[in-house]
Amino acid sequence: MRNKRSIKSLIIAELDGNCSLKEKETLHNWLSQSKSNTRYYATIKDLWESSLSNASEIAQTDKEWERFKSRIIANPGKPWNTSIKIYWTRIAAVLAIGLLIANLLFLKFNTEESYFVTSIAPRGSVSHTILPDGTLIYLNADSRIKYNVNSSSKQREVYISGEAWFDVKKNPKRPFIVHTPYYKVEALGTRFNVKTYDEEETIVTTLEEGLIRILSSENLKLKDEVLLKPGEQLVYNKSRKTLESRKNVDTQVFTSWKENKLIFLDMEFEDLVQLLERKYGVDIEVKDKSILDDHYTGTIRNETILEILNIIQHTHPIQYRIEGQKIIINKE
Repeated sequence: MRNKRSIKSLIIAELDGNCSLKEKETLHNWLSQSKSNTRYYATIKDLWESSLSNASEIAQTDKEWERFKSRIIANPGKPWNTSIKIYWTRIAAVLAIGLLIANLLFLKFNTEESYFVTSIAPRGSVSHTILPDGTLIYLNADSRIKYNVNSSSKQREVYISGEAWFDVKKNPKRPFIVHTPYYKVEALGTRFNVKTYDEEETIVTTLEEGLIRILSSENLKLKDEVLLKPGEQLVYNKSRKTLESRKNVDTQVFTSWKENKLIFLDMEFEDLVQLLERKYGVDIEVKDKSILDDHYTGTIRNETILEILNIIQHTHPIQYRIEGQKIIINKE
């Protein structure tokens, strides 16, 4: 087993994006061995993200590492006061990010045809991964992708559950296919967002730039392919089994989550609760179901979940309390 000094260097290399697939697997195996390992990873990641310096330099010597920690402690940014309830979910979210980092969780299996890797973003975190072909993928909270790393395959294939944003590396000889539970998205080189959470009523594909085709799958047979252009969106309703094309949508509304910002327009409170649970990694129970149909518009940037609920209280008659790890919401 690697000692903490070598593991530290490996963690910093991963955070800098300089880890090979084999090194990432080694790091994942080490993380899975104990909770103390995941806490150690979370500490280094938190310090690394707070630093304005080049984090790869701190892995060289323990003395430099201690100087790095001193700089962070001396300049922590926004102060934390763990005795105040309002910071409770912020701390929980940081721990969640540290415990499960998406591009480290490799669930591998071999078949006769392909070799797949799975990346996961747990509730309370947003993460990214780079595929072997150079394609960049951001994963929203509570999402996962499984992708084919067989370079000899005629297609580049990704299977998605949850929400992901893609910046596809162009390669006309190897089409890029995203599999959703109901249709396939084909792209040669483009940027687009796919949202397909199991518990949501719709699957939404939004195109930022380039060109994508919506294709039939085993669960959905389309009469014709659907071609999307930049600024267009396709919405599939699962229960009604209908497709709706939307033009000239504000794509930023649907992709801002990858910049840790959420924009919601006229959203029902029931959907907003799901969004907050994913973003902050918390459980929310709404006792009075009559408020689930209320509508909300707003933007979430760096606020905590409790700050968001306090803002909602100013405009809607709700009250909340914390019971253990759950937030209980009632009508005022």
